[in-house]
Amino acid sequence: MRKSLLVGGLLFLLAVAAWPGVARSPVPPEQGSPVDQIIARAMGPSSLEENLRQLTDEVGGRQSGSPAMRRAVAWAVEAFRQAGVEAVHTEKFTLPVGWSEGDTRLDILASTPFPVKVVSLRWSPPVEAEAPVVDVGEGSEADFARAGVHARGALLLVHSRVLATWEDLFAEYMIAPAIIDRAVGAGAVAILWMSTREHRLLYRHQNALGGQVGRIAQALVAREDAQRIARFLAAGQGVRARLHMPNRISGPVEEENVVAEIRGREKPEEVVILGAHLDSWDLGTGALDNGCNSALVIDVARALRAAGVQPRRTIRFVLFSGEEQGMLGSWAYVRAHRDEMGHIVGVVVYDAGIGRVTGYSLGGRTDVATGVGEILKPVESWGAKQHTADAFVGTDNLDFLLEGVPTLVASQEAGNYLVNYHASSDTFDKVDIRELKLHSALAAVTLWGLAERPDRLGKRQTRAEIETLLQETGLDQQMKLFRLWPQWESGERGRQP
Repeated sequence: MRKSLLVGGLLFLLAVAAWPGVARSPVPPEQGSPVDQIIARAMGPSSLEENLRQLTDEVGGRQSGSPAMRRAVAWAVEAFRQAGVEAVHTEKFTLPVGWSEGDTRLDILASTPFPVKVVSLRWSPPVEAEAPVVDVGEGSEADFARAGVHARGALLLVHSRVLATWEDLFAEYMIAPAIIDRAVGAGAVAILWMSTREHRLLYRHQNALGGQVGRIAQALVAREDAQRIARFLAAGQGVRARLHMPNRISGPVEEENVVAEIRGREKPEEVVILGAHLDSWDLGTGALDNGCNSALVIDVARALRAAGVQPRRTIRFVLFSGEEQGMLGSWAYVRAHRDEMGHIVGVVVYDAGIGRVTGYSLGGRTDVATGVGEILKPVESWGAKQHTADAFVGTDNLDFLLEGVPTLVASQEAGNYLVNYHASSDTFDKVDIRELKLHSALAAVTLWGLAERPDRLGKRQTRAEIETLLQETGLDQQMKLFRLWPQWESGERGRQP
């Protein structure tokens, strides 16, 4: 017995026993099944923590199209090779435009001026304007009606509620398009969004999907500063402000996805994909979103290699770029591999930090629920069995779903994800490495089960079946809200008739 194997097995038993609800392995992992061996390697000593440290501390925030993103791609290629996966390459695609922020400032021109923390939303057009600030409440139709003609030529302050739940986060995205429409229609100069986080914490979102520049300038204002402005206005004291936001916009920018592969022994033409997005916003260092899961994908590849197992089907690992701009990297991947979509057995995506995994979102595919339960039977006591049939716009499974491929997105407890989401506080210290190792083990078991099943998890749906799924899950309404529906209708996005 090799010393390293013995040590890894002992660490596995000790680590697994530390999680509530996680069963102790009945036999040393090297004497058990391939699943036992895979879990032991995932839970044992690894480069997972050091990989994440390098990505977050040394590469840092990784906006798509930036020099930091190019360094991240090089990091990922080398990390896959160090993990024992030699079949690794990059695949290029093009972002419609490049974008970077200048020196954003919001100067309050009042009898009592005060400093304001502010940051541009990504892909916002530049603006240089001095204008009155008009409070439009939460941005509803009634709020805009009350503002009336005063909204024209103004900086519009939009209120928010403090972010507490996943539903709050989804609502923040869902209400934005209608508010933007109203602001553009009213002839406003810019939108000032009140931060949903307390303690003057700043973060970035992007309200213009598809990698295009937004239709109106938008900035995020620290919550306490925005509330102070609102109090001046509520007291009847007019507030003028100067918004200086010299964002820089360039032409098309080349970007890359990173792809690695373990070839199948019996059905190499059939493929199971594990994916996560490598890009992040740049105020923090992109640890929870989504550096931890980029490191997870690489470590799953390492664990499978270290376990010495070869799957029946090919397992492909993809780190997507351009996710934050509207899943552009995964869309580009699907377009480039459209002829292979019939051979993709399933796609597994991790994209929500390190909160405990409660199951998988099946993207409306109730037909695969039984199969997923069978795959996870060896780790049933871990509690990841609350699978849901919901489908949503928001991560890299979308374009595979629109091609009729079964997709599994890890459903996770919020943990510390929401308060740090896209924020300057999203840094390495927020990641619980022990929990991340458990996620790696779960992802590895999921992949192995998908690759080893005698039969495919589920069939590839026809376009008509996908259309029905979109209607039943309400995903069609989300796509319309974010202006993705015309791409589906035209056949630019999704399975061809």
